[in-house]
Amino acid sequence: MPVSPSDPWPLFSICTLVSDRTQHAAMCASLLGGGFRSDCAEYLMVDNTAGNAWCAYTGIAHLLDQARGRYIILCHQDIRLLSDGAVELATRLDQLTVRDPGWGLAGNAGVTGEGILALRITDPHGAGQSRGPFPTRVVSLDENFIVLRAAAGIRPSATLSGFHLYGTDLCLQARSFGRSAWVIDFHLRHLSGGRVDAGFLRQQALFERSWGRRLGRSERIRTTCTTLTLRAGFASGLLGEWRLSRRRARLGVG
Repeated sequence: MPVSPSDPWPLFSICTLVSDRTQHAAMCASLLGGGFRSDCAEYLMVDNTAGNAWCAYTGIAHLLDQARGRYIILCHQDIRLLSDGAVELATRLDQLTVRDPGWGLAGNAGVTGEGILALRITDPHGAGQSRGPFPTRVVSLDENFIVLRAAAGIRPSATLSGFHLYGTDLCLQARSFGRSAWVIDFHLRHLSGGRVDAGFLRQQALFERSWGRRLGRSERIRTTCTTLTLRAGFASGLLGEWRLSRRRARLGVG
């Protein structure tokens, strides 16, 4: 698995938006301990410790411009390895390539086109969660851990911003390139269980409107934390605002 010492291109580029240096340092220590060392990995970050200078969409685009790895890992600063490490990830990705040579994205949690949850994770919702079989093809991926195949040329939408739903955005981008997204058997710990608040709901409404117009048709996509309804046309904005207000009321957020 390790690249040759004469090879300037690492196997993995580990890319993170960092708002907490202590969390990020603990993440890097965990990954290094799991075999993501300098013979196969590089570590890249965008610095949000002094405030949100970068959103997820612009930050990821910036990281992709710098990344040299064959596989680009987009991950949260609060992930920690358990028993799986670099060798296991490389093996799972090789197996995925045999299964589907055209794959573009892989992660540890997502939802299929039929709305079925697929995941391999430990987080505040439960330890050792495993819903396969693996690999499972999905239409959305959770953002805690996503592997992007560099050769696929997938990038986040330049017209979107914020810190939510970029996993689904990348899946839609992959689909537009004829690429697929999968959940694989790579078990790690995510310290956060995620949160849906007013900011999330506002971004969801903008996401639905943007992608509905781009697709030019209606489509429903379930993610690990919400259901997106993509609609084209003037009515989509009014309907999106109505749905947003109803969900705000249910959640008790302004």
